[in-house]
Amino acid sequence: MTAPDLQQTVLREITDDDVAQVVALWRECDLTRPWNDPYRDIADARRNPTSTVLVARDAASAVVGSVMAGYEGHRGWLYYVAVAPGLQGTGLGRRLVEAAEEWLRDAGASKVMLMVRTTNEHVRDFYGRLGYSVQDVAVLGRWMDGSR
Repeated sequence: MTAPDLQQTVLREITDDDVAQVVALWRECDLTRPWNDPYRDIADARRNPTSTVLVARDAASAVVGSVMAGYEGHRGWLYYVAVAPGLQGTGLGRRLVEAAEEWLRDAGASKVMLMVRTTNEHVRDFYGRLGYSVQDVAVLGRWMDGSR
């Protein structure tokens, strides 16, 4: 894949026609896990007025990037930040994060958080260049439906 003219790359909220391509991108970028249904994650984000999924489409209308953003009333969160592997390093990831931050700022968030697997040093370096830093917290979780 050749680097796109980022001026021709359009960022917008996800539509029904984008969903399959977004899930394929997430899988290609190794963002999905067996216990998280990506189709359900997208549907949940689209149903909730305090979250969104933004997609980047190239000049040929292919989905080449995505980011899910959610605001829980106190902080904004980023999920599923993905750029097609052949386009990583072109500035598209930065553009997606900045668009999601703007969406979250407009929603009322004053701080943005995200989770990165500790083994993913390359991605941790990317976020460090964008001003993100490791926070002095532990993330705890519990499945509410008991199925996992």
